[in-house]
Amino acid sequence: MNKTKPFIISKDLVMEAYKLVKENAGAAGIDKQTLDDFDKDLKGNLYKLWNRMSSGSYLPPPVKAVPIPKKQGGVRILGIPTVTDRIAQMVVKLTVEPSMEPYFLRDSYGYRPNKSALQAIGVTRQRCWQYNWVLEFDIKGLFDNIDHELLMKAVRGHTNDEWAILYIERWLKAPMQQPNGDLIARTKGTPQGGVVSPLLSNLFLHYAYDKWMCKHHPTVPWCRYADDGLAHLESEKAAQQMLESLKRRFEECLLELHPEKTKIVYCKDEGRKQEYCNTEFNFLGYCFRQRWNCNSKTNRLFLGFNPAVSKHAVKAMQARTQKSGICRRTDLELEGIAKLFNPVLQGWINYYGYYHGSALYPVLRHFNRTLISWAIRKYKQLRRSKTRAARFLEEVYKRQPDLFAHWKMGMKGAFA
Repeated sequence: MNKTKPFIISKDLVMEAYKLVKENAGAAGIDKQTLDDFDKDLKGNLYKLWNRMSSGSYLPPPVKAVPIPKKQGGVRILGIPTVTDRIAQMVVKLTVEPSMEPYFLRDSYGYRPNKSALQAIGVTRQRCWQYNWVLEFDIKGLFDNIDHELLMKAVRGHTNDEWAILYIERWLKAPMQQPNGDLIARTKGTPQGGVVSPLLSNLFLHYAYDKWMCKHHPTVPWCRYADDGLAHLESEKAAQQMLESLKRRFEECLLELHPEKTKIVYCKDEGRKQEYCNTEFNFLGYCFRQRWNCNSKTNRLFLGFNPAVSKHAVKAMQARTQKSGICRRTDLELEGIAKLFNPVLQGWINYYGYYHGSALYPVLRHFNRTLISWAIRKYKQLRRSKTRAARFLEEVYKRQPDLFAHWKMGMKGAFA
């Protein structure tokens, strides 16, 4: 440890930050340097970063603006930092997160250690059985509109590390470089795509929403995952009042509720006594609505308000399968395709198959149809005959039921 530096930052901490960034992979920033490029002079690059951060001379470069299509149309602008800047942000995150995390509340699930989206889905499922009304809200452009002054007030309330505060301020002000090279100055927001941005947005909403709910609406159960949130209420009137109160609160914090993604939903399961315009909602890739369930004890069907994979998520997964070009990979055998795509399939099954797993079958059948198209291209004797190709894959399935992640589920008529 060099005590001549104004800021004491451990070299081991920089190395730990590098390993985490390496593990998370990611694209190159404006300097076009990849992680592999960075590794070519790993020791020298890490030393330069440590030296500059410890001396207070580290200046974050502009972030690279990358437009990402949204599921429901439009684009979301991600700000991609350089590899070096991602490591620097990870150094700060590792330093300040332990002082913030203990203050975050139980029902905040996004971007937190030992918290997951499936936990948020599970608690929402239970509360929809207990309350007939839910207010679903989404914050319009959260990452683009966070007020810097309010955010830094919260940051200073949780850390005394001057160097961490200094660099967070610099990251907030770092410009964004457009695809044409233009630099856009930033006076608010924190780039979506930055390593430290999720932590900062959580900290902001901890005070803007979480703590405010506990103080002003202590009897209302709520759940939040980043900028998506839910509040459960006993009546439509209470939901309307909650909506108006929430609008005012976010205006105070210089934020705005998304007018199209914020709505009141009637979520009573059986015995509905009224009609309502909204009787379902999407949350974290799941659609919550009335679904038929079977009572395991009485074997009787009943209506319950439950989650299953949403239509948007189904279309996105099918699009990914199609975009992968598997049907054209005639250079591969089935084992090669399985090795390539099984991690993706298993991820879908683990997440979207956790609740009402049968709703995921259209995605898995679509993948099987893609394999049929592959077989028709791969083998001359199967060309122009989907039936033969389906029979061929059915035989492979019988011999190797564990070859693909979803084959283990044993779907009947998987290649019909």
